[in-house]
Amino acid sequence: MARFTFKLPDIGEGIAEAEIVAWHVAVGDVVEEDQPLADMMTDKATVEMTAPVAGKVVEIGGGVGDMLAIGSALAIFEVEGEVAETAEAVASAPQPAFEAAPNEAAQVVKPDPVPEPQPAPVAAVPATPEAAVAPAPTSEAEHGRKPLASPAVRQRASDLGIDLALVKPAQGDRVRHADLDAFLTYSQGYRPAGHARADEAIRVIGMRRRIAENMAASKRHIPHFTYVEEIDVTKLEELRADLNATRGNRPKLTMLPLLIVAICKALPDFPMINARYDDEAGVVTRHGAVHLGMATQTDAGLMVPVIRDAQDRNVWQLADEIRRLADAARNGKAKSEELSGSTLTLTSLGPLGGIATTPVINRPEVAIIGPNKVVERPVIRDGEIAVAKLMNLSISCDHRVVDGWDAASFVQALKRLLETPALLFVD
Repeated sequence: MARFTFKLPDIGEGIAEAEIVAWHVAVGDVVEEDQPLADMMTDKATVEMTAPVAGKVVEIGGGVGDMLAIGSALAIFEVEGEVAETAEAVASAPQPAFEAAPNEAAQVVKPDPVPEPQPAPVAAVPATPEAAVAPAPTSEAEHGRKPLASPAVRQRASDLGIDLALVKPAQGDRVRHADLDAFLTYSQGYRPAGHARADEAIRVIGMRRRIAENMAASKRHIPHFTYVEEIDVTKLEELRADLNATRGNRPKLTMLPLLIVAICKALPDFPMINARYDDEAGVVTRHGAVHLGMATQTDAGLMVPVIRDAQDRNVWQLADEIRRLADAARNGKAKSEELSGSTLTLTSLGPLGGIATTPVINRPEVAIIGPNKVVERPVIRDGEIAVAKLMNLSISCDHRVVDGWDAASFVQALKRLLETPALLFVD
C-alpha cells in the first residue's frame, strides 16, 4: 500500500486560498477516481474537487469553514500499488459547480439543524371553571386514584401530555374524549407561551459569510441615507389588472415590471442614480445602460441576478426575464455573468414589504430602490373620502455621490409616472 497526497491545485487566476464549504467524503471512506471530494469556495467561484485516484481517505486537510492555501494538502489517500507521492495540480482547472461575483452570492451548504426538544407536559389546569386549579402537574399516584378511561382516551391524553387525574369527568367517574376537549378548552390560558429550544451554534461560512462581509463593507464605506415617499398606485393596479385579463399566453404581470419601466424612463434625467463608485480610484461611472440587479431570496441566502439592458425591454419581456432569473438563482443554475455587473439594484419583499424599508446599497453601486407592499387606505380626494391603493417607495443612496435633492427629485419623477401609468407607454 502507498500513500498519495492530493494538494489543492490553482483553481483561479490570482487565487491564493480557498474555503472548504462542504466535504463529500470522510476519513475512512473508500472512493473511486473522479468521485466528488469537496466543494471549495474562492472569491470568484465555488469549485467541486474530485478524487484524483481511487483509494481510502486517511486524512483530510481541514473542516468545513477552514481556509486552505493553494498547494496545501487537501486529502491523503491510501492506494494500491506504487504511485507518485503527491499531486500538485490537475490537467485542467475544475469546472465551477456555481459561480458568483465578489459582491453577490455563491452556493452554501447548510449545517444539519439541531433536533428540537420534545414539548414539556401541559401544565395543570381545571377541566371546568368550577374545578380547583392545581399549582403544577401531578401524577395519578399523587392523587391516590387511577381515573377510569378507555385505552383510546388514555393514548390521546398521553399524546397531549395530560395527566388524566387532573381531568374532571362530566358524568360518573369515567374520563371521555369530551372531557379531554373541555380540559383543553379551559386550559389554554394557563399554558406556557411556548417551549425553549436548544441553543444552536452555526458557523458562518460560504455564502452566508460572503453576504456578511459585503453588507459590513457597504455600511462601513458608504454613508447611507434613505428617502421614503407614498405613491397612489390605484390606477396602476387597474392597468395591471386589465393587462393581465388580456395577456393571452404571456406571463402574469406583477408590480415589478411596471416599476422597472418607470425607473428606466426616469433615469436619463438623474444619471447620478445609475452609477458605480470606485472609491479607491475616486471615480464615479455614470452608466448609460440600465443593468438592474434584482435582489432574490433563495434557500442559500440573498442573491442578485441582473437584468441586462432593462431599458431595451418591454413590460412583458421584463416579466419573462424576472421569472427566468429568479428561477435560475433559486435552482443554483444562474451563470456568473448573470450575477455581476449591476448598475442599480431593486429589492422587494412582495407582500411582506412592510411600511418602509432602509435597504443596504449593493456596493459599488450608489443607490438601491425598495418598493413596499400595496395597502388599501382611505384618502381625501376633492373633499370626499375615497379608498385608494397606496404603496411606499424607499430609496437608499450613497451621500458621497447622490445629494438628498437628487434622490427626492428622482422618486418624485417615479411617483408621477406610477400615478399616471399611461405615461409609461409613451415617449
